Amino acid sequence: MKKIITSQTENTAWQYELRHAVREPSHLLQLLALPTSLLDTIVTENQDFSLRVPHGYVAKMEKGNINDPLLRQVLPLKTEQNNVPNFVTDPVGDKKVEKIAGLLHKYQGRVLLVATGVCAIHCRYCFRRHFDYANAYNLNHPAFLEAIQADETIKEVILSGGDPLNLSDEKLPTFINNLAKISHVKRLRIHTRLPIVLPERMTANLLSILTATRLQTVMVVHANHANEIDEIVGQTLFLLTKHGINVLNQTVLLKGINNEAQTLINLSERLFEYRVIPYYLHLLDRVQGAAHFEVSEEKGKQLIETMRCQLSGYLVPKLVREVSGLPYKLPIV
Repeated sequence: MKKIITSQTENTAWQYELRHAVREPSHLLQLLALPTSLLDTIVTENQDFSLRVPHGYVAKMEKGNINDPLLRQVLPLKTEQNNVPNFVTDPVGDKKVEKIAGLLHKYQGRVLLVATGVCAIHCRYCFRRHFDYANAYNLNHPAFLEAIQADETIKEVILSGGDPLNLSDEKLPTFINNLAKISHVKRLRIHTRLPIVLPERMTANLLSILTATRLQTVMVVHANHANEIDEIVGQTLFLLTKHGINVLNQTVLLKGINNEAQTLINLSERLFEYRVIPYYLHLLDRVQGAAHFEVSEEKGKQLIETMRCQLSGYLVPKLVREVSGLPYKLPIV
């Protein structure tokens, strides 16, 4: 594999930022000049899915604003502990399609590997917040490649998690090189939030790993609000496309964060400024703990209609819902 020589500083900066992410709600409130009295509304202890957010992402939040759209995505409110009917631990049916530990075969021609349970940021609406990561196989477990090799209908392999780009530069190329030896596999798709929340991860060495393969690489990033895409993030996204990586964005429709048409319009414009295609607008997966984010399907349709009236068609994402058991994402409009 061809390697690009980079400084040790570049290759370790993202790991430093990951290790030193904000983990305590009191620390987050202090950084944002918010009153400590808000701790009464926040889960501060004994939580399996605790606060985690990189300092660079915090820096984009508006100080003194408890309703900042980026803050609302990561703040663990006590509302999450409410028991809401029809909000469950496995809303998209991962367990029903898990062929072996960590390998999900839901769609024809594609297979998904849960590559890691680690994320750089803990989004409060995460549909896998209850997933049993501890029992999933390591990415380079031979069972994964054996299963893919045995099924010639598989054309695309999807790395998800957690966030697969949290894996080291040593683990990723081993898997990609072995995957590329399977002739019927054509594409590698990576679902990641790191270019948005930890752009330091997109090092020259990682770009070399992702492009030094015969596989066509697709990266699906996840931005929910234009405020997430500052100049550093934007240039990182542009760099990915410049290296021949196809970059798409998935957004989750979230109450109090992006459930206004102008907010979504701004996001689509901002994404395309850096050559990223707005791909999906997801209705909320009904995961236990996220009910307070839900936006109705009817509201979603209205938002898409407004976007169509104001944007070029390629800037309007598809409104979809994930339905357990269906062999595709259900298009709403």
